[in-house]
Amino acid sequence: MDKVILITGASSGIGKETAKLFQSKNWKVAATMRAPENSADLQKIADIETFRLDVTDVDSIKKAITSVIEKFGRIDAVVNNAGFAVEAATPEQIEKQFQTNVFGLMNVCREILPYFREQKRGTIVNVASVGGRITFPLYSLYHATKWAVEGFSESLQYEVEKFNIRIKIIEPGPIKTDFYDRSQELTKNDGLTAYDDFTEKVIPNMEKAAAEAPDGSIVAQTIYDSITDDSKKMRYGVNTKGILFARRILPESIFFKVIKSAIVK
Repeated sequence: MDKVILITGASSGIGKETAKLFQSKNWKVAATMRAPENSADLQKIADIETFRLDVTDVDSIKKAITSVIEKFGRIDAVVNNAGFAVEAATPEQIEKQFQTNVFGLMNVCREILPYFREQKRGTIVNVASVGGRITFPLYSLYHATKWAVEGFSESLQYEVEKFNIRIKIIEPGPIKTDFYDRSQELTKNDGLTAYDDFTEKVIPNMEKAAAEAPDGSIVAQTIYDSITDDSKKMRYGVNTKGILFARRILPESIFFKVIKSAIVK
């Protein structure tokens, strides 16, 4: 029987690459996004169906899940991929980031769990970040959301294990997607200039790391591996270059110096 995966934020980047990879592996793919009418290219691919889903709108999540089950007859795995980043944020941007990266992800989990409990199986993949385990300057808000995803996901796996539901956390390092162009809103408070010199040092180094990074297909492959490995392994790093290992073994003072030497030049 064909397996079915639901992917949020599938209009571009990692979500889009994941949709195409699972289709190539003979899965039925529900590619969800806020504006499916803008993804005509995905709609042309056999076994990929697009659905409207806004992770900040619970009604749209419920409707999308119902529509996917009506179309394909089942859901085997869900990938929570929708998200964005923001620096020097306004209060409105702070709320939007948490609504998308944290509360939206929780909304999708909350709505799919009753279905997975009833069928006594399912896999939830939450795309976090290496930034959910370590931090970089100027990304404090983004890190706050990804650390929340890590904690939520780790605790949730205790609660759902008895229902044969697996929780997987994907932790990408730098990845070349339109995340840096579309999602990373670089904002500036006109009345605050104290950090300008620091920002001018950091931003070019972060952009350079993104420009030299692999594309989203490497994350898509890791998502596929995490769902199909039939293991209870929870965390999967992608392009982390040993930084998580360094974080575990180095004293904090030394680790922070390493980060600063690489980012604040």
